[in-house]
Amino acid sequence: MADVYTVYMGDRLDLYEALAKGQGTEAEIAAATNTNRRYLREWLEQQAVTGIIEVDDPSKPPDERRYRLPDGYAEVLVDRDEPSYMTAFARMMAGLVRPLPRVLKAFRTGDGLPYADFDSDFLEGQGDMNRVQFVNSLGLRLDAGPSGRHERLQAGGRIADVACGTGWSTIVLAAAYPNADVDGLDLDEGSIGLAKENAAQEGMDISFEVRDAADPGLSGRYDLVTCFEAVHDMSRPVESLRGMRSLLAEDGVLLIADENVAEQFTAPGDEVERLMYGFSVFHCLAVGLKEQPSAATGTATRPDTLRRYAEEAGFTRFEILPIENDFWRFYRLED
Repeated sequence: MADVYTVYMGDRLDLYEALAKGQGTEAEIAAATNTNRRYLREWLEQQAVTGIIEVDDPSKPPDERRYRLPDGYAEVLVDRDEPSYMTAFARMMAGLVRPLPRVLKAFRTGDGLPYADFDSDFLEGQGDMNRVQFVNSLGLRLDAGPSGRHERLQAGGRIADVACGTGWSTIVLAAAYPNADVDGLDLDEGSIGLAKENAAQEGMDISFEVRDAADPGLSGRYDLVTCFEAVHDMSRPVESLRGMRSLLAEDGVLLIADENVAEQFTAPGDEVERLMYGFSVFHCLAVGLKEQPSAATGTATRPDTLRRYAEEAGFTRFEILPIENDFWRFYRLED
């Protein structure tokens, strides 16, 4: 746990970035990051002791030691486009536990927590961790996904990215299909604000709106609707899927990615199952219980559960796509 939160500090204070650029002494790193040298020394020594960074000669006086990232560590700690990038995970975990006293109270009362109770650390951390998946392989997955839609959308059409969060999925969709109109929809104002900032930084003009997918003004408009890692958070997933279904034009397709948990409960579980249940206990179940009545799904949404939701929402075709991924399972839904 200490390592997770000191990695969080290295991320937020740009300390790893300074190390990756070769600034190696305490004074050089402090100057590059505008940090206090005595605090910084403690962090550098902790990181060296725990084995995350290297020091040239521990016997030197503190102000003469030079620190560096081991070979390959920048890919994990700094390079946010790399598939192995993980620093944002520490940021997400810091935000995940910040409302913990309210979660404990919810365990007593049965109430839920609003999504807005989870601050920018969680929003940005989750968004940047998902970004790794989107940036590196989302286009390839779409190519392997809904048959015929990839070529059609390359020529034009419309895409709605529902529950778009901080917008990285929408941004990657817009980059993959520059001739299509791509809209990002989410009910969380904070997420939409970050999505707009992220799109501006990428130099992309994308429509992001705080808007419900069930809005009648959007009915029948889209050739492809996507929803990534969000159905399990929804209080009323059947109604939400029905709203996404209403967005589809004739012959339109809904593509869902949700957690790649085991097909049935088993204990002990593998590392992915353990991770997903951790997310559920701290965040996903509480968010899903905020609105009542609630399906109280939780993060461990198994294929049979999602199939049942889809059928109740009116979809007649439900397919698990043959796309391999450690964390997500991909579904194709059609009328």
